[in-house]
Parts: sequence; C-alpha cells; structure tokens
Amino acid sequence: MHAPVLVLNEGIKRETGNKVHYANIQASKAVADIIRTTLGPRSMLKMLLDAQGGIVVTNDGNSILRELDVAHPAAKSMIELSRTQDEEVGDGTTSVIVLAGEMLHVAEAFIEKAFHPTVICRAYSKALEDAIAVLDKIAIPIDVNDRPTLLKMVRSCIGTKFTGQFGNLIADLAIDATTTVSVETGNGMHEVDIKKYVKVEKVPGGQLEDSKVLKGVMFNKDVLAPGKMRRKILNPRIILLDCPLEYKKGENQTNAELIKEEDWGVLLKMEEEYIDKICSQILSFKPDLVITEKGLSDLAAHYLSKAGVSAIRRLRKQDNNRIAKACGATVVNRPEELQESDVGTRAGLFEVQKIGDEYFSFIVDCKDPKACTVLLRGASKDLLNEVERNLQDAMCVARNMIKNPKLVPGGGAAELTVSATLKQKSSSVEGVEKWPYEAVAQAFEAIPRTLTQNCGVNVVRTMTALQAKHANGENVWIGIDGNTGEITDMKERGIWDAYNVKAQTFKTAIEAACMLLRIDDIVSGIKKKQPQGGPTKPQSQVEDGENVDSEQMIPE
Repeated sequence: MHAPVLVLNEGIKRETGNKVHYANIQASKAVADIIRTTLGPRSMLKMLLDAQGGIVVTNDGNSILRELDVAHPAAKSMIELSRTQDEEVGDGTTSVIVLAGEMLHVAEAFIEKAFHPTVICRAYSKALEDAIAVLDKIAIPIDVNDRPTLLKMVRSCIGTKFTGQFGNLIADLAIDATTTVSVETGNGMHEVDIKKYVKVEKVPGGQLEDSKVLKGVMFNKDVLAPGKMRRKILNPRIILLDCPLEYKKGENQTNAELIKEEDWGVLLKMEEEYIDKICSQILSFKPDLVITEKGLSDLAAHYLSKAGVSAIRRLRKQDNNRIAKACGATVVNRPEELQESDVGTRAGLFEVQKIGDEYFSFIVDCKDPKACTVLLRGASKDLLNEVERNLQDAMCVARNMIKNPKLVPGGGAAELTVSATLKQKSSSVEGVEKWPYEAVAQAFEAIPRTLTQNCGVNVVRTMTALQAKHANGENVWIGIDGNTGEITDMKERGIWDAYNVKAQTFKTAIEAACMLLRIDDIVSGIKKKQPQGGPTKPQSQVEDGENVDSEQMIPE
C-alpha cells in the first residue's frame, strides 16, 4: 500500500499516510540495531572511521552514533537522543536507543490495526508514569560518604565499558575527582561541575596503573626563562593575572612623529618605567610564581627573575580558573588592584617535570582544592581516548550519586520489575489503551533480552526463567549477570544502576517514541539540481509514491 506523494512545486515534496510511520519506525530500528551489540559487559566493540581518516575503537553508544552520517530525519532524531542522554546524566546512551527502538517496534502492530497514534501515545505516557512510580518504590538510598558502596556503584556502571577489566582503577579516579570538586550549596544539596573544574590530561607512555588524580592542577607549560627561574618551589605564593605584563600597544595602528633624536630615548625610557612600575606593584606582595593569561615581555621577565620569581605566560583561561580554585587565589585584571587576599597560598608545591618530550607544570599538594587534574597514562592515543570516555561516564555516575544518592538494581532487574508491574496493571486500564499499555511492558524486556544475547547464553530459556521469577512483582533484585549469563541476586553481586540514569532513560525513550509516532507528514523543501537544458516550468502533480523513501525524497 503506497501513500500518495504530492509535489507542491519545484523541489518541495510531501509524504503522507501510514507510510511515514513505517519509514520512521524502520529507520529508528536500524539505528538501534547498530549499537544493540554494545550493551553489557560482554559487548562487542565498534571500529569507526571518522571524516579525517582517523580510527576510533569504542563501545560507547554516543561516540558510535555521533560518527554516523544518516539521511533519514527519524534516524537523526534517534541519534540526538543519545547525545541528550550523555549531556544530562552521562550514562545509559546505548540503553536509551535500544529501548526507544523497541517502543517503536511494538507500536508498529497497532499502526497496522489502524490505532490512532494519539491513543498509543496516551497509553505510553500513562505507562511511563507508572514505570517511574515503580522505580521510586524499588530505589534504595545510600550514604555518599560510604566510599565502598559508592565504589561498588561506579564499578558496576563502568563494568560494561572497556576499562571494566582494570578493576577499581577508573572507579577510584572518578570518585576522587568528583568528591574533590563537590561543593555543598546548603540544604544537603551539592554542586559538582565536572566540565569546568576537572581536567583530564592524557600523556602517552607508561602504564595505565600510573594514572592518578592530583591534589591540584597540571598544565602543559614551562617557566619563561628556565635557566634563571626556579622550577621547584615549596609552599609558593601564587599571583594570577588576566592582563599583559608588557608595554601597552595601541588598539589600532599607532604612528608617533619624533622631531629630536633624544625623544626616541625618552620613549624607550617611558616603556621601561611603565614595566618597572607594574613589576614593582606585583613584587611588593612577595610572590614566588606569577601566571598570566596574556603576554609577558623580556624586560618584565628580567625584573621578575632578578627578584627570584618564576613566571608563566599565555595560559588558557580555563586552566587559570582551575589554579584559582585549587590554591585559593583570585584572578586579577589590573596589577594596581592587587590585594593580599588575591594571593594563593594553599598550594604545597610548584614543580616543572619533563614527561616524554614535553614539560608540564604541577601545582599540587593543595589544601582543600576545589579543582583537580586527572593524569592518564597509557600505551597509545587510541587507548587513552577510550579510557577518557569511560572516565567521563564514571565521573557523571559519581556526580549523579552525590546529587541524588539512590540506587536501583542493574542487570535488567529494574526493567523486568517494571515490566511485570505494568502487565499486572494493564488489566485495570480501560478501553483500547489497554493494548499499547501492555505492549510497553513487553518493550521493557528488550534490555534484559539484549544483555542475554550479548552473553551468548540461551535467550529463550533465560528470559522465561527471569519472567517466572518476576511474575508477581516479587524478586525485585533478580537479574542477569552480564559476564556469565547466570540469573542471580543483583544485591549480592553488587550490580547497581543510578536512579537518575534509569529514570532519564525511561523518560527519554518513551517521550521520543511518542514524538516520532505523532509525525504523519514529512515535507522536503530541498531544491533539486536543475537539468542543463535550463529552468523548467513549476508543475503540480500527484505521483504514485514508489519513490517515497528514495534519495529524491530525502537527499543526503
């Protein structure tokens, strides 16, 4: 059955009818099938070739999907889901796509039976409310100050990643980094800004076990005059500037006309006096280290090195802000406005070290730092990139736990509990909404089913046993161990999920499925290339719809 395609005028096409729903569902399922095998600890890796010819090896859902170049708008919408999930909670990027794809797959049968999309969406929304209520009921609170529990939680979340094989290493790094930058805002709330105050520095070479979280910051800079300035300072007094320590240049091109020869000497002397003045203002606070985001002239470097002060110039603004948070300094815009309270004194050591061929400055052993650097070592850049991606996910999970310390069972147990509860409640749903509501319950089983498939065990037998255990809403903690494929108690194995991640996955998947189901029209306004014979007269005609999904309809 083909829906008509109406050509409105030159280059504008419109696709209508049930064909749109089928096309959207097929495109979404295709995206879900690409990353289905990357779910769980025994998942497969994908090798991606990016636009620059580089290679990325990963099983992170968001990293895979953002490299895809797709033409269908529904597929693009699905890829956007993964990015949203990554930005919001940092984990569950694969689960959300698999679940959304399954939600659309079960809706296909109802579209064929002429159910109206609004009825399906209404049932889906009701099921979502009940699913979140079930999650609230089975979630258990934890104490964020209990490090072993937090470690177990983060470890189980990154157990599905490449770095899961390295034990507690990445989980330890993630917890240390997030607890360092966590700031209490009152009423038991915490603010954890990973993006601003945690810097991941990847240095090829060494072993992964050499990776560590510094009690301070490091950056890829050396002192300005290595022979004259100190490269190691204990308990340094640090001044941070956001202004150039050189003679002011004009905004535009500046011309100066000199009549006497002596005037040239006066002009040079004025420059020297200005630099001498700003250096004197800085040196009056007896600093050991001066760092500026702008330029620093040779003359200023001479005055500072003569006074035994080390200097670093042209540092990134973000790095400067991290140093300020770590050592208690304030970034100052003008040397004249310097005060004693602006000097950073909480750092225990400033040191320049050579790692490989490059020099790195370390400001470490800080007292109560609110910014930190994670130093990652590893054999190759590809390995380090994958470790960094896994570390970002682990830090996001640790941040979620600090902000909302609630756990739900992992290993598909939460989904099976939700599924069993929705099946029970479906009998009380009145009208035609009952069937789509029940279909949502079946769709939730996609997560444990995919985990079972990726383990390599018998899917039918395992899923039947799991459904029997969860039949009456009992055995909430019974799920599947993704490593062995055994049906076990998730509490005993320490396989958990963060409540935030699970709730966001359910909401995003169901809301996205509803949005795609409500689309009944695709209008393409991209102009086709005109034939060489010159422009043709616009015409309106009805085609038979054979090329609805062709490249003419939705070009790449």
